[in-house]
Order: sequence, then structure tokens, then C-alpha cells
Amino acid sequence: MNTAARTSRRGWKSYVLGAATVTALLASAACSPDGGEGPDDRKPTAQPSGPSASGTPGETASPGATKPGDTPSAKPTPGATDTGGSGDGAVALCAPGDVSITASTEDEISKGVRHILLTLTNTSKKACKVYHYPHVQLGDAQRLVPEIKESAPTPGTPFETIAPGKQTYAALLLSGPMDEAPAKTMTVQLQDTEVGSKKGEPIKVAFPGVDTVYYNDFAKVTHWMTASGLALRFIMSS
Repeated sequence: MNTAARTSRRGWKSYVLGAATVTALLASAACSPDGGEGPDDRKPTAQPSGPSASGTPGETASPGATKPGDTPSAKPTPGATDTGGSGDGAVALCAPGDVSITASTEDEISKGVRHILLTLTNTSKKACKVYHYPHVQLGDAQRLVPEIKESAPTPGTPFETIAPGKQTYAALLLSGPMDEAPAKTMTVQLQDTEVGSKKGEPIKVAFPGVDTVYYNDFAKVTHWMTASGLALRFIMSS
């Protein structure tokens, strides 16, 4: 057997002896009461009893504290608009200087004008309201054009509230089957809160497409309303 072979066997034996020695030392340390982990050391550490505190000890939630997701109660806006009458923030009545009034018709002009739609526009920068129906004066008539009572709004709300730039309407029937009188002028006057009252000065309104209209005791006018078609419905069948 040559020298190289002997050297190789001797190195293998030394490796085996060294590994056995390390294993013995580790086993000895495990059994020693002073070293490593003894039987008592493997017991689980005792945990404190009771539920774990999630916050700072002694911290108590305030009775009125808001919880996540809670929605604060809505509060009335100061100065909320009251469209029904007096009070802080109430919508004022429209004055003649707050509005413009125009007249139009769906009649064929060449056959004469009997039906007129009055359009009132709020030209001011604030909402205002008009009550009841317009006082219409035709020419030198001895009386104002009476209302169409069936067109009155729901009791308790005898007015229309008009936002800036918006309109309200009233329809006017001029005549029926009887003798007629000519009228070359027409004025429209607003009412105050009481039926038959007056608000401001009369407003002169031009006739639609003609200089003269003819009227008689069949003349009548609707209350103010927000839908022009509804207003016309009260007069177009006449």
C-alpha cells in the first residue's frame, strides 16, 4: 500500500473521531442543569389574564365622542327662505321695478286678438313672489278684468315665487259673443297679500302685434302660475 493511500485513510478517521467528539459535547451540555435548556425552561411563558388593552391604560371614551362613520345631525341654514310670508329671510313681494311684463298670443293676428298670454319675468337679482292674479285694465273700462276663480292655486299658497330671470304666467280672455268695445291701452298691476289689494303702480303692457283690441263683459284672467300651457288651458276653449 502506498503512502498516498495511507494518508487518505488517516484523514478520514480523524474526521470521524472529531464529529463524534462534538456530538458528545452537545449531549453533555443538554443534560447539564447549568447550561442549555432544561425541562423547566421549555414551559410556555404565562400570559396575563383578561383582555388585552388596545389603548392607553385608564383612557375612557368621552360620552359625546363621535364614532367613525357617524354623521352629524343636519342643522337649519341661518336665514332660510320663507316663501309663505313674514319672518327673517322671507321672500319679498315683487315690486313693479323688479319685473317686466309682456303680452303674446297664439291667435291669427289678421282675425283679431282674443287670447293673450301675460309673461312676468323677474328682472331683479333676488327671488320675489306675486300674489293672486293680475289687475288688468283695458282702455277706459269701468272695471278691472275679473279673475277665473277655477284657476286659483291650492288654498294656503296664493302666490308664485319667482327666482331671478324666471317667469310666471297669466292668461287673459278678451271677449265673448256679444258687442265689443275697443281698447288701445292695457295696464297690469300686481296685488299685495290680500285679494283685491294693489302693489305699486300699474305697468303699461303693449298688445301683441296690434294697436287695438276688442273686449266685452266676457273678459277674464287667470291667476299667476308657473306653466304657460296650464294658464292658456283656462281660456283657449272660449
